[in-house]
Amino acid sequence: MSERLLIELSKPGRKAYSFPPMDLPRGFEKTVDPLPADLVRTTKALLPEVSELDVVRHFTRLSNLSYGVDEGIDPLGACTMKYNPKVSETVDGMPSLTQMHPMQDTASTQGCLSLMYNLLEDLSSITGMRWGTLQACSALHGTCIGLNVIRAWLRSQNQTERNTVLVSDVASPAESEAARCRGFVVRMVKTTPKGQLDRSDLSTQLDASVAAVVLSNPNALGLFETETRSIASMVHQAGGKLYYDGVNFNALMGMATVRDMGFDLVHLDLQKTFAAPHGGGGPGAGAVLVSDELVPFLPKPDIVLTENTYALDWTGDRTIGKSCVFWGNFLVLAQAYVYILRMGSDGLRAASAHAVLNANYLLSLLKDQFDLPFGDRCMHQFVVSCKSLKERYGISARDIAMALIERGYHPPTLGFPASVEEALVFEPTESESVETLDKLAKTIKEIIQKGTADPAWIHGCPHHTVVGRLDGSYGA
Repeated sequence: MSERLLIELSKPGRKAYSFPPMDLPRGFEKTVDPLPADLVRTTKALLPEVSELDVVRHFTRLSNLSYGVDEGIDPLGACTMKYNPKVSETVDGMPSLTQMHPMQDTASTQGCLSLMYNLLEDLSSITGMRWGTLQACSALHGTCIGLNVIRAWLRSQNQTERNTVLVSDVASPAESEAARCRGFVVRMVKTTPKGQLDRSDLSTQLDASVAAVVLSNPNALGLFETETRSIASMVHQAGGKLYYDGVNFNALMGMATVRDMGFDLVHLDLQKTFAAPHGGGGPGAGAVLVSDELVPFLPKPDIVLTENTYALDWTGDRTIGKSCVFWGNFLVLAQAYVYILRMGSDGLRAASAHAVLNANYLLSLLKDQFDLPFGDRCMHQFVVSCKSLKERYGISARDIAMALIERGYHPPTLGFPASVEEALVFEPTESESVETLDKLAKTIKEIIQKGTADPAWIHGCPHHTVVGRLDGSYGA
């Protein structure tokens, strides 16, 4: 299917609007000074001349070309593209929420303040932390706020020389970039052949310059870091803080609290774990939760409950200050809160259990098709390698991804982590049924079978999409 540009659909004289004749009395129009001569067009503007129906059908066809989780599985590993329940959007569109303004007197915004206060209480309970802030407008913004909190705490301890953040060498590059954006020096910690953080390497790097160690659990390989308490002890003895990147928290809801693992601070990706809007450049939201020691350094204002009234508390001489305009992205927070209320504690725990179950089920269906660099058990996502496929048949991870697009699927994450040759990362999430996973696995097996028999076909995929195969740099 191809879609012409609006200008290509243009027909002279066709209009998308039709106004009734003016019925105002003569002389009503104001006299407007003419534009300066150098600003007046000398040629006719080249604008599409199309009907309203032309415009509606054009953009409807374009919308049908996009792919989202409402249409099919989006197994994009490390990004957790889970289904967003529509009830959250319905609640989010209620005038009682959309017509509020954060500059109103708090006496008239008690419901909204109550929502945010209770969301913070719930997230604190889920993570085991003391309290937090909802001002972050994205997960990365949350990382920046979290690192600012740690820096403020270090300054309160007169440890201004600590300016290094350690991250795992298989972590998302976003973690490193967020730290660099806040002025920290970033160093990588090695991963063992079994996919765990290398504590020996960590030990050698924990010097007097380290402010924090950023770790996700499960990690980017879809494996549970079993030694987090030991790691926390090492980091604390070295004078730093252990920071939990909540990118993979979808596997842990109700299963374990990050505070019990020894972490001091966590940022949560509300769009990944709590089914708020995700991607596409839309509004984001994050939450930062901290242990008791770091509470005084959280952004202001805080939301407090005084007797029966919610209020905004601006006091505190150790706070990092306001970190976002108004209340953050309130309507995204409302969607996350609806999700938590709807699921309940048992539902959240069940969602994580199903996310892990679905990932292991899909892995069991595909384990004979790929190399498995980290075994055949995983948490919410898993990494496979196409190294043998490429050596034997010339089929790369990119070929598999492009062929999945040809078959109407969103492909898994490609080329990450960099330490795994020809890597693909699958994360089916808890949302998908066994029938969907069976169909996806069957499709991948058919792709590999067809690709080995007809290399030209798989190297040319996708053949029937609006945009064909892009080169790697342009596609990125």
